[in-house]
Formats: sequence, C-alpha cells, structure tokens
Amino acid sequence: MKIGIEGQRLFRKKKHGMDMVALELIKNLQAIDGKNEYVIFVRPDEDNTCIPKAPNFRVVELSSRFGYPGWEQIELPRAAFREGCDVLHCTSNTGPIFCKVPLVTTLHDIIYLESISIFKKEGTWYQKLGNMYRRYFVPPVIKKSKKVITVSHYEKHRINTYFGFKDDRLTAIHNGVGEHFKKVTDTALLSSVKKKYNLPDNYFFFLGNTDPKKNTIGVLRAFSKFNEIYPDRNHLVMLDYDESELKRILASIGNPGLRSLIHLTGYVPNQILPAIISQACIFLYPSLRESFGIPILEGMACGVPVITSNTSSMPEVAGEGTALIIDPFNPDEIVHAMQRLVEDQMLAKVLSEKGVERAKDFSWESMARHVLDLYENVYEEIKS
Repeated sequence: MKIGIEGQRLFRKKKHGMDMVALELIKNLQAIDGKNEYVIFVRPDEDNTCIPKAPNFRVVELSSRFGYPGWEQIELPRAAFREGCDVLHCTSNTGPIFCKVPLVTTLHDIIYLESISIFKKEGTWYQKLGNMYRRYFVPPVIKKSKKVITVSHYEKHRINTYFGFKDDRLTAIHNGVGEHFKKVTDTALLSSVKKKYNLPDNYFFFLGNTDPKKNTIGVLRAFSKFNEIYPDRNHLVMLDYDESELKRILASIGNPGLRSLIHLTGYVPNQILPAIISQACIFLYPSLRESFGIPILEGMACGVPVITSNTSSMPEVAGEGTALIIDPFNPDEIVHAMQRLVEDQMLAKVLSEKGVERAKDFSWESMARHVLDLYENVYEEIKS
C-alpha cells in the first residue's frame, strides 16, 4: 500500500500543535511500519530536515502561487494521484474537495463551525480568514472522506452532533506526549536554558497565544489578582507572544504595571520546552475550548502541577485527581487554584507525582498504531 500524508507546514520553523501531531505520526510510523510505502507532501521552507530519512518514506515538496488554498485544493490532489497513492491522509482539519485518491481526514476540532465571525474583536485577521476557509471547505471534505479521525471522545461527540454520522467513519484516537517531555534534572542544562531565556527564579508557566480560546485575558486577570495577594512573589513566563498585544490586554484590565512580572521568551524549539517547564512552580492551561490539550500532558510529564479547565476535552485528558480543574470563565477560580498550590506544597507534590503517571497513559506510538490500522481498513474496503 502507498500512503500519502499531507504535511504542508512541517518545514516551517515555528511549528504549532497540528504540525507537531503530524510530525510525531510520521516519526512513529517510521518506527513501526517497514512494509508500506509513504509519500509525505510538504511545502518548501527552512526546516527541511525535520522529517527523518527512512527507506520506505519519501518527501515531495510542492509549491503553489496561490498560497494555502492553491496548495491544498490543486497541487496536493494532483501530486497524490500522480504518485499513485492508495490513500491520502490530510492531517490538519481540511483537505481537497476534488481528489481522485481516497481520503482519510484528521478533524482536530470544529470550533470554526460552531461559532465564528470575522467581525469579532478577538483573534487576528489571519486566524479569522483561516476559520472562514475551513468553514467553507470542511463539510464537503468530511462528507467524501472514507474515514475521519478526531483526537478525543469529547470532540467525537461534538463532530457527530454537527455532521450526524450514521456509520462508523468517525473514530477517536488520542494524541500522545513526546518522550522528551520529562522532568529535567540536569543542573547544567537547566542553568543554560535559564540563562539563555533569562528566566526568573519563581514563575508560573502559561502556554497561550492570541487565539481567544487560549484565555490569555482570563489568565492575566487571574495573575493580576494573585499579585495583589502575593506582591512580586511569582513571575509569569509566556512564550512567543506579541508585546503590543500583551500591553493592550494589561491596559484593558487596568494593570499595565504587571508587565514587569511577565517574561516573554520568544519562540522556543519544542526540544527545549521541558527544561523551561521543569523549572516552573505551576503549569497554567485554563483554555476555554480544546479538542485535546497536549500541553496538559507535557506539563504533567515534566512533573509540574497543572491547572486546567472543566470544559470540552480537558477533563478527559487530565484524568481524575491529577490536576486542579477550574472554570476558565471565572478568573477567581484560577486565582484560588494558584493560591492552593503555592500554599499547600503537599498538594503540589501529590499532583506532580500523579501527573507523571497520568502522562504515561498517552504515547505517540500507540496513536500511530491505531492510525496504521485505520489505513489498512480503508485499503481493504477499497479493494473489496
């Protein structure tokens, strides 16, 4: 069987959630499958060595003068047909509407189908236009896909409610957590990373971005209130966040002076993240809506107590008694959870230990094996 995998954005330097899922899938398929042939379709970019070489894996670079839509709707289906693929797996929510090769589509979430508007203040124009594109293309792509993968039972329920599947085309396959996410104890490495990113001594770690669902405003409101109770006790470390946007939010919540306690690291490669997370007191992930929530597991695997949300898939991923679960729409609950963890070191220790064990329940190898089984099922259906 020849399997095509869409990885349009894998060569970009700054990879994000869906990119990392696709990359982990490819790496783990390389480890477990030496029988089938794979063709990975990517767009040319600077990080062109991120996909390891393997005898039965070949990378095909495709360019397009018409941006993302042209690449996905024109170049990708043409290339998959030309390469003689038996199955084409589109990994990032969308795919080509007209494709002669049978499709498998990973639908991470349907947030953009539930409630969006390009006129909302929240979110960037890039995010809004991307959501409008998905809103138009996802329904017909899902309708013609042989199989649809999603990443949690919560999201499976949401998708099934929206599309009304009457067959077994939709399946939930959990994501994993990278093996490099673990408690870093190498003092030299910790010191080097701390110096390189100028990290403060005592900090909470918040993995947020400009997407409204990440609840950056709620986290900053909560951190502001926490700082009123414990002045200057803890800093807040954030990654590649826009400085002007941060100042705008701080002004809107009436505390521009809080900027002195917030540290922006800039972009951090995924391999370095464990050394930053491991030095945090608390891992904050009170998102408003997630299809899975890989960062929850990353924080747990690094032995840091996690605060996350009681909404969508996050309780499913966090599990029972392994994190503090709060209402993300209520900043006071986030503050209270912070207080509990800084005041009760025994609670923090228990959550740290239980979190490490919880993270072991999720692996990329397991995910890849389930996806490979699905490819083979699709192939058998096509042949029969």
